[in-house]
Amino acid sequence: MTTTTTTRARPAAVLLTPAAEARIAHLMSEAPEGAIGVKLSTPRRGCSGLAYSVDYVTEANPIDERIETPGGLFFIDGGSVLYLIGSTMDWVEDDFQAGFVFNNPNAKGTCGCGESFTV
Repeated sequence: MTTTTTTRARPAAVLLTPAAEARIAHLMSEAPEGAIGVKLSTPRRGCSGLAYSVDYVTEANPIDERIETPGGLFFIDGGSVLYLIGSTMDWVEDDFQAGFVFNNPNAKGTCGCGESFTV
């Protein structure tokens, strides 16, 4: 008896809205020399413990999640994936501010200033 194993495509750990994808494309159009993509991570900082950080990346880490967007590569830090699964990342601009906004179902609380979150 032969057993066949099939692998189905995994959904992305983070869903990117069209506005977020457009912002990644804009960032990559102005990226410094050697940047291969943009990376999302959740370093420890702020009052609640974890914060969202988006930075340029110059080399791929094999444990990071990799999402190909129309405007360039988007990486998710391998150590941050468990905190982010099921999240949506959006780019929002209004008259007073502009930035990435995260809808994270894993976040159990945020600090008063909105800088950090806890899981």
